[in-house]
Amino acid sequence: MSTASVEAQQRTRAFARVIGPYVATFTIVYTIRLPALQGLINDLFAQPVLVWLLGALMLGAGLVIIGGHRSWRGPLAVTVSLFGWFVALRGFLLIATPTTIQSGVDATMLSPTATLVARFFFGALGLLGLLLTYAGWFTKPATPQPSAPTTT
Repeated sequence: MSTASVEAQQRTRAFARVIGPYVATFTIVYTIRLPALQGLINDLFAQPVLVWLLGALMLGAGLVIIGGHRSWRGPLAVTVSLFGWFVALRGFLLIATPTTIQSGVDATMLSPTATLVARFFFGALGLLGLLLTYAGWFTKPATPQPSAPTTT
């Protein structure tokens, strides 16, 4: 399998430089403060226009990532692309089925086991965000391998 072009790798790293710190910051805060966020979550879902706006922003951000990052070569590129699809899907679901999302969040927050699982999930996403940050800011693109000459 050949490596992605240098331009595609630079685009992947540019997305990772933005997505990584964002994901790391928010998911680590969620991991630490999740039980205390119940009031904030209830306030959010009490305002349908806020849920609609959040869904619209998430859908738009996901579509920007999907449209701007078309590379699927290498683990970093796959992670960035999957993140775009995940955000777009979550945004769509917030717009299309907000009550389903709310009932899932409520069920998670009411169950100590589900809350613990969610905290571990957010902690793992925080580590992924730190890895994206590192890859985006501190690694260099790999040099593409020249294709072997064909003989006839």
